[in-house]
Amino acid sequence: MREILGRRRRLRLRRKEATARLDAALTCATVWQWPVLPGVGTAHPAAPNGESAGPGPGLGCACPEPDCAVPGAHPFDPGLLAATTDERMVRWWWTNRPTAPVLLATGGRAPCAVSLPAVAGARALSALDALGMRLGPVVATPTRWSLLVAPYTLERLGELLYAKDWVPSSLRFHGEGGYLVLPPSRTGAGQVRWERPGGPLGKSASAAAPASRGRAEGGAPAAAAPWLPDVEAVLDALVEASTGAPGGGSRLAY
Repeated sequence: MREILGRRRRLRLRRKEATARLDAALTCATVWQWPVLPGVGTAHPAAPNGESAGPGPGLGCACPEPDCAVPGAHPFDPGLLAATTDERMVRWWWTNRPTAPVLLATGGRAPCAVSLPAVAGARALSALDALGMRLGPVVATPTRWSLLVAPYTLERLGELLYAKDWVPSSLRFHGEGGYLVLPPSRTGAGQVRWERPGGPLGKSASAAAPASRGRAEGGAPAAAAPWLPDVEAVLDALVEASTGAPGGGSRLAY
């Protein structure tokens, strides 16, 4: 009986998490007009007998690469170019793959991002808060924090970085042709969450659909996309915070 109750609780939790991911993807795509697509997701590592090792720590990537640097947190099938704001496509993806991470295709008209090690991210946010700097959404994983910023071109980013004496290798720039995993996804690194909220991602899908047509449920105006700072406004603090930060090596870890 105890095992049956435990299985039921796990099943309810999985259903709740799946609904939350669909809601998040719909809000990003239809309300905020951010192009999204499902990430590859995670898989339990194979046991010596070739079967799944079962639940436990150390989730690997569902892609064929055995030493994937970003397990679960990258596109695979579909590829990045499939990212869309189409409601029907988003619903189809997460109906068929309810546990898939939500990936934002960065750049173009969509937000860009700058990510750094988690310890440095906390330090940078404290410094920016002390300056009274207005910040946009901040995405956090156990290993890295990502500040969403207004879209920038590679040329402009190059000019900004060229003016710096040194840029830590731990900083990652998610611009045109890049991607970023969004809450409430789970990857091989762990749970993805909002350190600074991006908006009402917990609203139901039924509310998100009418909002995509300009009105939210009940006739209220649709929620605007979150405000985003310019990358130049936050770059100095991120470079300073990343200098000598733990986990500042060159290996990606989302």
